[in-house]
Amino acid sequence: MAAEIVNPRSGGNTDQDGGVEPLDSFDPAFALHRGGKMAVQATVPVRDKDDLSLAYTPGVAKVCSAIAEQPELVNDYTWKSSVVAVVTDGTAVLGLGDIGPEASLPVMEGKAILFKQFGGVDAVPIALACTGVDEIVETVVRLAPSFGGVNLEDISAPRCFEIERKLQERLDIPVFHDDQHGTAVVTLAALRNAARLTGKGLADLRAVISGAGAAGVAIARMLVEAGIGDVAVADRKGVVSADRTDLTDVKREVAGFTNKAGLTGSLESALAGADVFIGVSGGTVPEEAVASMAEGAFVFAMANPNPEVHPEVAHKYAAVVATGRSDFPNQINNVLAFPGIFAGALQVRASRITEGMKIAAAEALAGVVGDDLAADYVIPSPFDERVAPAVTAAVAAAARAEGVARR
Repeated sequence: MAAEIVNPRSGGNTDQDGGVEPLDSFDPAFALHRGGKMAVQATVPVRDKDDLSLAYTPGVAKVCSAIAEQPELVNDYTWKSSVVAVVTDGTAVLGLGDIGPEASLPVMEGKAILFKQFGGVDAVPIALACTGVDEIVETVVRLAPSFGGVNLEDISAPRCFEIERKLQERLDIPVFHDDQHGTAVVTLAALRNAARLTGKGLADLRAVISGAGAAGVAIARMLVEAGIGDVAVADRKGVVSADRTDLTDVKREVAGFTNKAGLTGSLESALAGADVFIGVSGGTVPEEAVASMAEGAFVFAMANPNPEVHPEVAHKYAAVVATGRSDFPNQINNVLAFPGIFAGALQVRASRITEGMKIAAAEALAGVVGDDLAADYVIPSPFDERVAPAVTAAVAAAARAEGVARR
């Protein structure tokens, strides 16, 4: 019998005998999670001795010997080429922060089932009991022979940038930090459609990003790559600009490819006349700052559960409003991107995920909306069955065009 789960802060529900009821007796979230959300399932039968001799010994030895002689056969005769490792150290889990590897597992399981549900990709949650950059890199490198790709998840900045870079240098399989690039892909898709709706081009837009962490940096990089007119990034101390002496290496790099206008000062001052606000930081943006934006602006306030600008406020001034929440229109949700991106990369056995593949994913995602484009529909629903196939095909084609596909 499974052990009871007790919340020491709430105390649970005390029964007549003075005991404490398990949390899942009154909380549906705990009821759903009891026993975990996923399991391993065989794809071949083992019904009798003949099946056993093929699935295991002695038949398996033939396959092992063939792979030993031709290592690339591992992709054809094992699950390697169709499975992703979802790796975290538990240091930046959702909005909960550094809660550790064990507490991160429900999220990693959730990520794994989203891979399967929305992209048909098998994934394995791996929560690491280490936080050093080199420790994580070495651990993942040693695990890599079992996987066709690595999805880094909920690893705090700035370590996440270095971990991803080092893994990409050492591995010949896709390594993708979803908190960075998944968010950036979906944001670019929504922005493309918002611009199309209002008759603008990306080159016409000046954007301001609140947040210089993993998502903010990746969004800025992708918007520049896609041809936006200008973009400035703000952290807690204001606009990231070349004249600041307190910048980390990552922020110094950001200052080098953003902020062509040379803005300095606060986020609020940068918003004056801006066409786009993108929030990935939390906090609250004053209404008067939103009111100072250009006419027909776009407000993408993506902090969860509390957007930086509440939609009711944003709609007073903005032509298009998006959030990270599912209870408002235009949800910027990473699940629109990562399942199809990995499915496409694995389909062609890509050695890595390029900027071109990410931009192709954004364009495909934007294209799903098609002629149904409206102010409350610039991005499709995660449950739109057209999303994953469109992203998968676009990413696979881009991988072939960029020379990183191996089949």
